[in-house]
Amino acid sequence: MLVSIHKLRVVLLVVICFVAAFASAKVWTLEQCIDTALVKNKTLQMSRTNIALGEERHKEATGGLIPKIMVSADYRYYIDQPTQLMPASIFGGPVGTFKEARFGVPHNINASAQVSMPLYNPQVYGAIKTTKIATELNDLQYEKREEQVYFEISNLYYNAQIISHQLTFIGSNLMNTKRVLKNLQLVKEQGLAKNTDLMKMQLQLDQLTNLKETVLSKYDQVMNALKFTLGIPITDKMEIEQEIQFEEKSDYTTHTTLDIRLVKTQNRFLESELSTLINSRLPSLSVYGAYGTTGYGYDTKPNDFLKFFPVSFAGVQLSYPLFNGTVTQRKINQKKLELKNNALQSELISEQNNMQIINARQQKMVATTSVKTANFQIKLAQSIYDQTVLQQKQGTANLTDILLVDNSLRESQQTYLSAIVDYLKADLEHKKLTGNIK
Repeated sequence: MLVSIHKLRVVLLVVICFVAAFASAKVWTLEQCIDTALVKNKTLQMSRTNIALGEERHKEATGGLIPKIMVSADYRYYIDQPTQLMPASIFGGPVGTFKEARFGVPHNINASAQVSMPLYNPQVYGAIKTTKIATELNDLQYEKREEQVYFEISNLYYNAQIISHQLTFIGSNLMNTKRVLKNLQLVKEQGLAKNTDLMKMQLQLDQLTNLKETVLSKYDQVMNALKFTLGIPITDKMEIEQEIQFEEKSDYTTHTTLDIRLVKTQNRFLESELSTLINSRLPSLSVYGAYGTTGYGYDTKPNDFLKFFPVSFAGVQLSYPLFNGTVTQRKINQKKLELKNNALQSELISEQNNMQIINARQQKMVATTSVKTANFQIKLAQSIYDQTVLQQKQGTANLTDILLVDNSLRESQQTYLSAIVDYLKADLEHKKLTGNIK
């Protein structure tokens, strides 16, 4: 069963996480993050519990075919014996008249063991089939949650990498700005620069410093979200790989997605429920029997006694529902409507999936071109910036020129990061839609 496989998988991954716990602020790869989440993510842990719960429900339904044994015992002391009315004609009296009479003894003891076993019960067989399909649904829902966790972690990991690169660009821009500011201070001392030029560069330096603090805060928030999704304490130190593994991926082979498999399994589940409702109109047959003893006691001397007498029987019971107020028919009609919606949902998911695959492919193509273009623009903008700074030292370029090329450099950096984000997200979505995310 899937639970046993998961147990083995969990044990292996726990060892990995145990070793990882001793590494202070070690660098986590995306694969290590996913492996850790498979063990510690609370949503997946609950899903594994649901799988075990579904298996227990299937065993419960199967238990309906096992013979049932019940033991019972009863003791009664009659303070007042029950009164019976006897026809007076038995004793020679007139017809139509009755005489009160009390039978029995004050002490009554009953003990018995009863056995019953269904020979044919359509509802029990239907429940067994339905709960078995329900366990398959739980397995698929676990895979779906695994896929969702993989998707969430990948997104957070990519976002953290992108923000880390953004911090690198900001650090580089800060160094450039400080260098220009230093040059301006030297030029101003020579009387070749205005005080307003220094103020403009100082303002830009302050803006970059504030931007760095804002981005650092955003980075911490993304890392906290990543730790939460992994299922590890937020206070743990954690670092990720800084290098973005960007490479143009070829097209993926399309597999049946979990969404479609879920809908198809839900269809089988609904059909099983419908079949059980229809078969509930059939008769059910069972055998039963009992063996016991009945004791009678009298406690008044000199005739006191306590005697036991065996009681046993066996029988066959046939139960046939004739009419229950059209309740079953209404349930059957409801289930047929649910099946109709399920068929429409299957078509909708299939069509939507095809449309989203086409969109993801197009977005990847556009993002790939944008990444290549933006990467070239960064190199060009950096070259122009360096030349302009050199010209500013030589007095052939003014502060406005530097601010313009600095703005162009930052725009090209942001365009590059945006293109990388678009590509990674489109590729992740493409893998999910084609059933290749894991």
